[in-house]
Amino acid sequence: MEFKDYYQTMGIERSASQDEIKRAYRKLARKYHPDVSKEPDAEKRFKEVGEAYEVLKDPEKRAAYDQLGSNWKAGQDFNTPPDWDAGFEFRGGGFTGAGSQFHGFTDDAGTFSDFFESLFGRGFQQAGAGSQGGFQQHGFHQAGDDHHAKILIDLEDAMHGATRSISLRVPGVDSSGHVTTRERVLKVNIPKGIKQGQHIRLSGQGNPGVGQGKAGDLYLEIEFNPHSIYRVEGRDVYLDLPVAPWEAALGANIKAPTPGGLVDLKIKPGSANGSKMRLKGRGIPASSSNNTAGDLYVILQVAIPPANTDSEKAAYEKMQQSFRFNPRAKLGV
Repeated sequence: MEFKDYYQTMGIERSASQDEIKRAYRKLARKYHPDVSKEPDAEKRFKEVGEAYEVLKDPEKRAAYDQLGSNWKAGQDFNTPPDWDAGFEFRGGGFTGAGSQFHGFTDDAGTFSDFFESLFGRGFQQAGAGSQGGFQQHGFHQAGDDHHAKILIDLEDAMHGATRSISLRVPGVDSSGHVTTRERVLKVNIPKGIKQGQHIRLSGQGNPGVGQGKAGDLYLEIEFNPHSIYRVEGRDVYLDLPVAPWEAALGANIKAPTPGGLVDLKIKPGSANGSKMRLKGRGIPASSSNNTAGDLYVILQVAIPPANTDSEKAAYEKMQQSFRFNPRAKLGV
């Protein structure tokens, strides 16, 4: 996937104001509109300009895009950084159809690139899921919009529950028409048993209402920080556990770490590399009576000792003489 420099596409500086972006879009849209343009690549350019404007005209999308940094070049190979949008607060709403005002052009005008979809297709397009579904207006009173943000927590917070201070970046536009971000800090109760993808709802922490309208809510989507020894799938936790060759071959009783502390683990004789052991109920705890605790899966990884000294090399030579073992027998060699 190629990186798209939306500022280059629109021929503007990264410091451009929102009004400058709007003027640049209007000029380019008229130039490349397929119904009037004589440029050979008008349709392609029209779509590229529309996509760039979809991002840059929206302070939230623009601020999120800008945080990728200015070192990326158009056409450069790009992989979306994991959790690149974590800690970024935005409203629901989805696409706004940058080119929709040009009614004469309807041939797939709303199609966006893979680059756009990788950044905004899920988080921003579907941000309104679970929200109030818009606002309610009665006279001069209007409910505030719901806000959404992804936050990263530690696995241990989900295992035991915790209270954490969470910093969120909130985009806006200053008096000169430039996009800015401000930080706000919230104290959040992390419930025991929450898993990745679930949401914490903070009532009244969204956009303020108008008049006597109720403030919107803030929905925090949970993701886990990368862990040094565990990986998580749903409520199940996985651990790659190194064992010595003699422990795997002869069996052993060893200590193994779990998110809840050390446990005694019995290795069966003849255990192969990659053998899986299940510790029931030692994954992420149940969060309610509607679900059950996850399990901990221990994957045995046979670690090969180095042969750095003469005595260590002699031990390997003795093994070579003692075993009739061909690791490639199944390959026919």
